[in-house]
Amino acid sequence: MFNKYNRLLTNHTYFQYCFFILLIISVVLNFMFQDDSNVYILYIVSVIFLGIGFYNQPAWFLIFFTALVVACRFFLIPDATATGVTFLFYFFTYFIITIISVWLMKNVQKVREDNIELTKVLANALDSRDSYTLHHSENVAKYAVKIAKKKKLSKNLCNIIHIGALLHDIGKIGIPEHILTKPGKLTNDEYHFIKTHPTIGYEIIKHVASFSENGVLDIVLYHHERFDGKGYPKGLKGKQIPLVARIIAVADTFDAMTSKRVYRDELDLDYTLNEIRKNKGTQFDPDIVDVFLGLFEHEKANIK
Repeated sequence: MFNKYNRLLTNHTYFQYCFFILLIISVVLNFMFQDDSNVYILYIVSVIFLGIGFYNQPAWFLIFFTALVVACRFFLIPDATATGVTFLFYFFTYFIITIISVWLMKNVQKVREDNIELTKVLANALDSRDSYTLHHSENVAKYAVKIAKKKKLSKNLCNIIHIGALLHDIGKIGIPEHILTKPGKLTNDEYHFIKTHPTIGYEIIKHVASFSENGVLDIVLYHHERFDGKGYPKGLKGKQIPLVARIIAVADTFDAMTSKRVYRDELDLDYTLNEIRKNKGTQFDPDIVDVFLGLFEHEKANIK
């Protein structure tokens, strides 16, 4: 439940709409029920929405709209004793409420940004175990978010994909370095050990409540599932695999193939794109592949 409220707070656009809608409703109700002074409560709520929805706007913007709300409240709710001092008192009170709301929203955003930075540090620490995969998680996050945006997924889901991509290989922290950095072919036992990293990663972060609710755990656990059901660790097939994990699977493969590894040089871009295209419908979700390949129509040389 807390995560739902937190997700709502990070979507300040909703509060922007609510501010204008509530202000209009307050004015309309004032004209309809002129003798009902309780409408002032709606004006108070509207400046709360003003502060949350427009927390990143300059001071003059907040002052102007707070003054607008106060003017509506002052002139539309009859009060025979009201004076200019009363107006200034209302403005001072309402502006304090606006500023408190701005402060609340800025703190929510700062916590979110700090969490992302911490996630990046953790991902970089993991990637640094192998100099050949340094920045792999950041690259996967970049490509995955490009796919998500081209699919017109919500901003919140794009943020989830970003965090999940940064953490998708967190389970490799439990894989010995002599296996991770082995220059030659892995033995069967070593390969099976490597295949446990999604489950290890899931076990590491499963107690983070927000990750289980927002889909980050799905990314960590299922990013090596295949569309044809031949992946691991669960052997999920088709749309049984969460959308966020299907997106990461394509981004992960692309960066792995186009990056230098201890056992091979980076692969040619055209070759990599053709391989992803050939595995459309088998290893990868065909819809995700089409979206991903579409990214290269006009920026083939700039995506990486």
